[in-house]
Amino acid sequence: MIGRALIAEFEKLLGRDNVFADEADRHTYSYDAAVLDPVLPALVVRPTSSEGLGRSVRLCGENALPVTVRGAGTNLSGGTIPARGGVVIVTNGLNRILEINEADLYAVVEPGVVTARFAAAVESRGLFYPPDPGSQAVSTLGGNVAENAGGLRGLKYGVTGDYVLGLSFFDANGEIVKTGARTVKCVAGYNLAGLMVGSEGTLGVFDRIILKLIPIPAARKAMLAVFDDIAKACEAVSGIIADKIVPATLELMDNFTIRAVEDYGHAGLPVDAAALLLIEVDGHAAQVEEDASRVEAVCRGRGAMSLRVARTAAERDKVWEARRAALSALAKLKPTVVLEDATVPRSKIPAMMNSLEAIASRYRLTIGTFGHAGDGNLHPTILTDRRDRAEWSRVEAAIDAIFDEALKLGGTLSGEHGIGLAKSRFLEKETSRATILYSRRIKTALDPKNILNPGKIIGE
Repeated sequence: MIGRALIAEFEKLLGRDNVFADEADRHTYSYDAAVLDPVLPALVVRPTSSEGLGRSVRLCGENALPVTVRGAGTNLSGGTIPARGGVVIVTNGLNRILEINEADLYAVVEPGVVTARFAAAVESRGLFYPPDPGSQAVSTLGGNVAENAGGLRGLKYGVTGDYVLGLSFFDANGEIVKTGARTVKCVAGYNLAGLMVGSEGTLGVFDRIILKLIPIPAARKAMLAVFDDIAKACEAVSGIIADKIVPATLELMDNFTIRAVEDYGHAGLPVDAAALLLIEVDGHAAQVEEDASRVEAVCRGRGAMSLRVARTAAERDKVWEARRAALSALAKLKPTVVLEDATVPRSKIPAMMNSLEAIASRYRLTIGTFGHAGDGNLHPTILTDRRDRAEWSRVEAAIDAIFDEALKLGGTLSGEHGIGLAKSRFLEKETSRATILYSRRIKTALDPKNILNPGKIIGE
């Protein structure tokens, strides 16, 4: 509970319209996109200025109130569930693109800027911001940095953290901390930006983000390769990389996902295919033609039944709309959808796909798999109904089995969705007990009252 006097203090600071104490309002911010139990926050606040954000954090610190920062709530690992109650700080009032610098190729943004809006803004200037999480139409840049989000173009262009030049953020006392610069090179001081990226709001609250931009590729070519055996598709992925071609995107869909997407969006996908690879190469026009030709040769050499090249921008968009619809298409089929992002070395994708098939059979579950095969980041998606307790217990066992298999193959618990609440109990399996304790000592030193998103990543 938060007393009326403190609520009045937040209202004085942020305005009454930006403080939400009613239970119905608070329920809206009690959950995110993860399949986890909601937790009701005591209060929700919406700063609209840097000063308001910093003073809100300071008020929470002075009153030892847990703080959970929330952008659009698209988090898939429970990172924005207010696990210890307290105050949810919503960033959608901090949504200004402060600068797009075409001469020095960077931009400065507030944390609540929606990713797709930012990408479109820089593209209108002939520039390119490559990170493209599947939720980019609604997710925010602050959330992307907090989770170190990836996306379809991660294979060639990397993840969000690769584009963070600098940050300013509020510490647990509400004091402003700055790190990095507007320059490509900056080694002044500790690499605090490196510590903050992917820290899921447990070490500070973002105020400003400086992002690197690059020139937009001169040419692009999208292709769709059809396989009658998923193993052949996986071998083609390895073959493309082994041939030293780095596509901008290299995506895999299994038959179950293909059929779900086609039923959902009628994109003209071959529903009889065992698997599809959706591939895009970009760069200089001549290089694109050469890479596309080599990709086609590799796919046909690995047994592709057909390979279709998008001839127009509209055809290219249709291919990628189909891929981006995968989660929505699967989500329509059952009341509960569990989307995982276990990631393995690329050479282990065939083994991981075989394991996923075996896990689905062992636990009598439906698992559709798609994902960023080019960087080994698969999204096994379990379709279930959480109200069916017997089935849900099998789902939980299957999730454990998926993580165990990914780690056994030299992979990781998460390629792009973060650890949050959902995977914190597994982190020691991937790292070590000493790693957890070391991380907790950092957390304790920077946040002695443990108010910043407590319980996430490293537990308590």
